[in-house]
Amino acid sequence: MLIGVILCFILGYVTIIFEHPLKLDKTVPALLMGSLCWALLAMGFQSGSLAVVDTHEHVYSLLDGHGHEVEEGFVNTLLHHLGKTAEILIFLIGAMTIVEIIDLHRGFDILKGYVKTRSRSKLLWIIGALGFILSAIIDNLTATIVLVTLIRKIIKNKEERIWYVSLVVIAANAGGAWSPIGDVTTTMLWIGDRVSTFGLIQQLVIPSIICFIVPFIVATTFLPQFKGEIAVEPGGLDDSHKLLSSGQMLYLGLGAIVFVPIFKTITHLPPYMGMMLSLGVVWLVSEYIHPEEDFSEERKEKFSAHHALSRIEMSSILFFLGILMAVAALESMVIGDVGTLRYLAERLQVAIPNQDIVVMLLGVLSAIIDNVPLVAASMGMYTEPVDSKLWHFIAYAAGTGGSMLIIGSAAGVAAMGMEKIDFIWYLKKITWLAFIGFIAGGAAFVLLNPLMGG
Repeated sequence: MLIGVILCFILGYVTIIFEHPLKLDKTVPALLMGSLCWALLAMGFQSGSLAVVDTHEHVYSLLDGHGHEVEEGFVNTLLHHLGKTAEILIFLIGAMTIVEIIDLHRGFDILKGYVKTRSRSKLLWIIGALGFILSAIIDNLTATIVLVTLIRKIIKNKEERIWYVSLVVIAANAGGAWSPIGDVTTTMLWIGDRVSTFGLIQQLVIPSIICFIVPFIVATTFLPQFKGEIAVEPGGLDDSHKLLSSGQMLYLGLGAIVFVPIFKTITHLPPYMGMMLSLGVVWLVSEYIHPEEDFSEERKEKFSAHHALSRIEMSSILFFLGILMAVAALESMVIGDVGTLRYLAERLQVAIPNQDIVVMLLGVLSAIIDNVPLVAASMGMYTEPVDSKLWHFIAYAAGTGGSMLIIGSAAGVAAMGMEKIDFIWYLKKITWLAFIGFIAGGAAFVLLNPLMGG
């Protein structure tokens, strides 16, 4: 059964990697993998051939007798992992709903007013800075979607536009790495008490900035695509698009999301509680605010939170559910006296004694395979305390390493889908820029970490 669980995980993982050639939504293999891994683990446990370990290092096996107590241990282990997974999913649902409410009120269109230049290089830096800052507040995926929409309004030529969109992916992933709400992987580490808000920002903000600016400096200095001027539409909102509520909902929504880490610091409650509070406040305001002068009851539904909820990507939420539960099955399954992932970490430490090299390799791997299961697996592999160097480095590597391939991050996949960016084109034109940024930021982290008290 042990081999069966591992093979099920590998097969599901490979199917997720090749979702585009297979034309199969990655949510399907994720759900199948998560449920089947636990089903095989349960059958192995009931037959006595497999044991499980909980988060307190208690091993449960029917071979040891005490049937009822042991079975309770198995059920409680499953419920614990489901609870930790649910914390992440509730947090993401709340954040995604707030972002959709802002978008319904056209709040993100205000950002167009910040673009008032015809210079290609200045435009790149403005767009990149917006991507870096926004991704730290509303997450890198949403920031990329917002900025791709913005770039479409400014640059009409697709051949020119995809260069800017590709660099936005690098900026957004770098910006998301140093914020607890900037990337789903940093959110996982934050909610899992591997990193604190202050610790993450203190250790990663400078490496993330370096990861962002190095490719942009190289691009604006050496690439002809960012030389000269382009015809940019006048900055600012068109009156036909402007709503009375655009500004209010933009600043309220962003403020509500930023409030979540503050809430956690003050109350010491899990982040999803703060996100529930923030969503409740934004929802309350959206019920009574008037987006238009002649606002009728019939048009209220168009701007409501109910409409926003219908727009969030539930397939992404279910994908995370399947992936995290599948990884939890591996974490719980015992090899020797420890969980499978812990066993793998011990073997890896023997093979590659330098932990920094291991983490950088994880970053490179995150460009090829999804970084969510990679980080989830690392959380089960290592037992370092909160805010240790390892967790901060994993947050950086997993968050920024995905920029090296267009399919390596949620931001890249979104950009690829919206602009139909070719995988090979990105590999030839952009990968080297993302790589030098990744290496530069990683080197900065290793050098600065001792100075920052790491």
